[in-house]
Amino acid sequence: MLYEAYEMQRSLLAGASAMAELGSEWMNHPANPFARTQIGSMMASGLDVFAHASAPHGKPEFGLPFTVIDGKDVAVEEVIEARLPFGQLVHFTRSDAPKDQPKLLIVAPMSGHYATLLRGTVERMLPGYDVWITDWRDARLVPLSDGTFRLDDYIEYLIGWLEHIGPGAHVLAVCQPAVPAFAAACIMSADKNPARPRSLTMMGGPIDTREAPTQVNTVATQRPHSWFEQNVIATVPIYYPGAGRKVYPGFLQLTGFMAMNWGNHLVSHWQMFRHLVDGDQESVEGTKAFYDEYRSVCDMTAEFYLETIDVVFQRHLLPKGEMMFRNRRIDPAAITDIALLAIEGERDDISGVGQTRAALKITPNLPDDQKQYLLAKSVGHYGIFNGRRWRNEIAPVLEKFIAAADQRATQPA
Repeated sequence: MLYEAYEMQRSLLAGASAMAELGSEWMNHPANPFARTQIGSMMASGLDVFAHASAPHGKPEFGLPFTVIDGKDVAVEEVIEARLPFGQLVHFTRSDAPKDQPKLLIVAPMSGHYATLLRGTVERMLPGYDVWITDWRDARLVPLSDGTFRLDDYIEYLIGWLEHIGPGAHVLAVCQPAVPAFAAACIMSADKNPARPRSLTMMGGPIDTREAPTQVNTVATQRPHSWFEQNVIATVPIYYPGAGRKVYPGFLQLTGFMAMNWGNHLVSHWQMFRHLVDGDQESVEGTKAFYDEYRSVCDMTAEFYLETIDVVFQRHLLPKGEMMFRNRRIDPAAITDIALLAIEGERDDISGVGQTRAALKITPNLPDDQKQYLLAKSVGHYGIFNGRRWRNEIAPVLEKFIAAADQRATQPA
């Protein structure tokens, strides 16, 4: 009944949001004498904030029709290059792109948000790279006939997509996919797969959650595995294509993340109200754009979510060298020529400092000159891959790292 109760609440709030939006428009209408008063402005602003906070959110668009190169707008087209039941490989193509441009696969997290959460990441890398991204599907939209999706499937998807892109690609894994991307690199290295990436960058990922545990880690470890099965798994209602599928609902993930920083979210909405009253529309639109993305959530399959809790957060199998893929042990020592960059935020409250850097410690056969670490000062989890600090300070480090990996790969043996 969990999902049904949420859907009922969502429907009620959608109606209330529509009414509040109408009320806000009327309070701001030139024909309304109250529109020119302070109390009218405050009422309209309050209704606008409520309307936006309670509105339903679907899957956003990337909305990147062009990129800017040498001061000129260059058209960009989104092309779906490979499609699987639980995700697709999206390619951002340009007709004038140089053939020798580095290929970059951005692995978006499957953690309750859509790949569009990385819009800013894609936008920053578009001018200099041939960019691809994993676009995961909302599990409630996948029919039961398409089977299950587990951690092994995630790894297999990544290997298949890298083979589709071809040799010489670079991988950027943001947050949760640091684990499956690292596992895929281990498997491809052990198999001497020619499509193994030249470099793997992991940003704020839970490689070893025993390092500097955060509130997220505590929640995942303070209860037995059975508790998660019994309390956070729901069944998709009959009116969705994935009816009957067991899922970890996106709305629960969103609730958990917002509860971690409830005070900050209240302050953001209060500031939004003040900006509306003051007529600062630019600041208002910035806040709205963030929450439009942040509150757009999707479901994960129950089996993938539960395996992640077990393997990554409770038993720490990857850093122990005990994680398995299709009955094969994943051996970090197999990585010998994939350059690794670990990026962490000093103020990351989701993946603590040291959790991502652990990948550099468990790869004994990778030369030290192919390992790099960056601690972004005064940066939180989302600031690692979005915003000013990402664009101006973190991305340039990533670009130099990729260039060095390419240079090593093209040098004579």
